[in-house]
Amino acid sequence: MQRLLVLFDLDNTLVDRQRALADWAAEFTTRHGLEDEEQAHVLDMVAERAYPSTFDVIRARYQLATSTAELWRVYVTEIAAMVSCPPEVLDGLDELRVADWRVGVATNGAVDIQRAKLRATGIAERVDGVFVSEEADARKPQTRHFALAAARCGTVLGDGGWMVGDNPVNDIGGGRSAGLNTIWIGNDRSWPPDDPGPDHTVPHARAAIDLLLLHSADHARTMA
Repeated sequence: MQRLLVLFDLDNTLVDRQRALADWAAEFTTRHGLEDEEQAHVLDMVAERAYPSTFDVIRARYQLATSTAELWRVYVTEIAAMVSCPPEVLDGLDELRVADWRVGVATNGAVDIQRAKLRATGIAERVDGVFVSEEADARKPQTRHFALAAARCGTVLGDGGWMVGDNPVNDIGGGRSAGLNTIWIGNDRSWPPDDPGPDHTVPHARAAIDLLLLHSADHARTMA
């Protein structure tokens, strides 16, 4: 029987990036002697996604003496230390693999920081493969991104695959276009009324994992 595939988004799906960024921005403004009101501006500049070029802008805005390379290095180190993955989610990733799922991470972003987060949280050792958009200039919601993530897990996109994420466009819309079933991490948000809905909505990643485990149990009974 072919192993089922599930791809997880990383930020604000498996890890709480928003909280880590808020903590980091507070520390950054204090460290560099910036006014308190600049904390919101710093946070806004890294909120969507951060790359080394982001720190060119930050360095110029605040006339910082520290090099861009060093600002980026410290950012990567600190964010990796600040994000966390709930223990029950880590356990769930193990449970999925025991249940014969192929488990992967499909994430947009810079390679060094995304992989640093995966290592620091323990996620890296619990999945079959990881694809980061910067590795091949293929970003969600492009179907190529999902195909490359599936390849990292030793398989191809096909019937029975799933995508789990918090972003309606990148994760859910992109996953659907790639032929994947979708689970949206709603986190008390309302689904955009004009967008086709996900197959399932759950409050957090552990609930998505439980749903997938039920699905695989039903699938095994059907195939028996």
